[in-house]
Amino acid sequence: MSEALALEGIEKTYNPGRANALTVLSGASFELAAGEVVALVAPSGAGKSTLLHIAGLLDSSDAGSVRIGGVDYTGLSDARRTAARREEVGFIYQFHHLLPEFSAVENVILPQLANAVPGAEARAHAMALMERVGVAGRANNRPAALSGGEQQRVAFCRALANKPRVLLADEPTGNLDPGTSDTVFSALMELVRETGLSALIATHNPALAARMDRTLRLEAGVLVSD
Repeated sequence: MSEALALEGIEKTYNPGRANALTVLSGASFELAAGEVVALVAPSGAGKSTLLHIAGLLDSSDAGSVRIGGVDYTGLSDARRTAARREEVGFIYQFHHLLPEFSAVENVILPQLANAVPGAEARAHAMALMERVGVAGRANNRPAALSGGEQQRVAFCRALANKPRVLLADEPTGNLDPGTSDTVFSALMELVRETGLSALIATHNPALAARMDRTLRLEAGVLVSD
């Protein structure tokens, strides 16, 4: 399988050179193959969110490299990194972060418009994604009128709207009750598998981790594969 995402020798220290310096990544490396879904497991505060932000080009490392689709983005301009975030990477967080003033379908359309997708095409694609995860009937509702599970499913659709190469998810069901979490995670996995997406999904839930292709553990700043 071809490589979708690769991190090599990633190091990150906050407040370097100070008494309160905190090293969270110490040579972290891994490869994510095309179509592979991998669980990222680590205790709170171990640096998994930092790792995801570096992998998704939201943050820079102190050392090491990040490749997406074989392209090394280390040291490239902010414009190139911004374009890659928009076109190559989809993000999902524990909280949905939907824009409250827009309807559910508009939240899924907006990222596509930023990528110059024509309005009619963007709406059709948004509705197709929402149909796949069972929220098409709520398309015209604003986020406040949706349940927590519905909001997160819309967030999934928004993350996949621009057909990214890689999906990065940080505790995507961590804000939901166990029953809703299982249902919503199943919807996410179906969507990922159907689209052939590569995904790195951080979770504290061992049952959810077991449903993915393999598990990476972040231990003392280094990634260890189960």
